[in-house]
Amino acid sequence: MKISDTDILSARILIVDDQESNVSLLERLLSEAGYTAVSATMKPEEVCALHRQNHYDLILLDLQMPGMDGFQVIEALKTNDADGYLPVLVITAQPGHKLRALQAGARDFVSKPFDLVEVRTRIHNMLEVRLLYKKLENYSKELEQTVMERTAELRESEARYRSLTELASDWYWEQDENGNFTKVSGPVLEMLGIQVSPLLGEAADVRTEGWNEAERKSLQAAIAAREPFLDLVFSRCNPNGTQQKFQVSGEPMFNKSLRFIGYRGIGIELSAREDSHAANA
Repeated sequence: MKISDTDILSARILIVDDQESNVSLLERLLSEAGYTAVSATMKPEEVCALHRQNHYDLILLDLQMPGMDGFQVIEALKTNDADGYLPVLVITAQPGHKLRALQAGARDFVSKPFDLVEVRTRIHNMLEVRLLYKKLENYSKELEQTVMERTAELRESEARYRSLTELASDWYWEQDENGNFTKVSGPVLEMLGIQVSPLLGEAADVRTEGWNEAERKSLQAAIAAREPFLDLVFSRCNPNGTQQKFQVSGEPMFNKSLRFIGYRGIGIELSAREDSHAANA
């Protein structure tokens, strides 16, 4: 991230000094350096209103002024919640005021009488930092907006995915990393002989008798290895002698840090569909 000389020279600057000679000197200095958006006021009580209106990138502020000194101006500027970075460079002839001004919130200082090279350098450096701060702030806002938009798109896409999978299958489910059901659509619990408390995943009573153990172990091995599986068939024999056959597909889920967070998948009861097809034949 870089700030161009054009951006720096077009930055908005306000000179605040009760001495007209100092204002003229700074205006001439900045004009000769190529700055194009320089304004000034000799009334410190106007600074806050001017800053709210114009959003200055730099305020050159004299500390010793009658009526309202520079320290009072700094405190007043702090009430502007929209500006988290106080763009104040103080001007003082008192060495003891430098530290106090920095502690009050000023970003830098220049001393009187002016060293013109020093003044130009400090103004340039402070503007570069200020504009970098603004660019970073704007980038953060744009990034946050982009994340919000992408999140909304993903949620919409997930809703469409679930709708389609529910139409194309007998059930849709999600499990957390510990194998507890967190989302269930359709009669998956009844089909698999699983009963849970009203809060999904709190407790489970799994019916294990009648299952084809080889097929169940194949499914369990795929889940344990966190591998996707497609159209995996497994079956069970019910106590009344009837047979049930199921076809299941699933995939592991990972978060942004690539940490495993569970499974999601779809399934159908093949035996019910086979019986339906036979009845219609």
